[in-house]
Amino acid sequence: MDNILVIGIAGGSGSGKTTLMKRLVERFGDNVSVLSHDNYYKRHDELTFEEREKLNYDEPDALDTSLLVYQLDQLRHNMAIDCPVYDFTLHNRSNETIHVEPRRVIIVEGIMIFTDPDLRSLMDIRIFVDTDADIRLCRRIKRDVNKRGRSLESVITQYKATVKPMHEKYVEPSKKYADLVVPEGGKNQVALDMIEGRIRQHLEV
Repeated sequence: MDNILVIGIAGGSGSGKTTLMKRLVERFGDNVSVLSHDNYYKRHDELTFEEREKLNYDEPDALDTSLLVYQLDQLRHNMAIDCPVYDFTLHNRSNETIHVEPRRVIIVEGIMIFTDPDLRSLMDIRIFVDTDADIRLCRRIKRDVNKRGRSLESVITQYKATVKPMHEKYVEPSKKYADLVVPEGGKNQVALDMIEGRIRQHLEV
């Protein structure tokens, strides 16, 4: 386990977590495996699409975090895993999986990865991407409409009903567990250089 560095990247929806993660993957390539908390939303085959649309996806209970904890621990012990895949157009977990091999660096990203103490305990470095709420909302609208087939109205309705209040209740308070708070995520070159330096140091051991 000492030869594996686990980095957690948290922050609000649309904060720039994924951009930061992609920059690190581009830099270190095959040395990095990624686990996205978004893929661990619970399966709800028992509900209709309309019923699944009404669920609150912005609270910790919406996610199967215990499975993420188990699979991350498997990777830390140099065992490969089959990560679930979530289909946002169906509001349900798909039947596909992603085979993930253990690498020297494992990045875990998601809005609520710091809210669970068991998950936090498996991370060596915890990074919180801190971005203005207006910017996060604009990014979320663009992503959900263009990539997830959502209507503008549904995105805004969900934001007001669950995303904003749950961010204030769960995500923002979890910032206190971060080792490093990064404004603007992958666009913050100073912070990126620091993180890259720490990873490079780990890989050279």
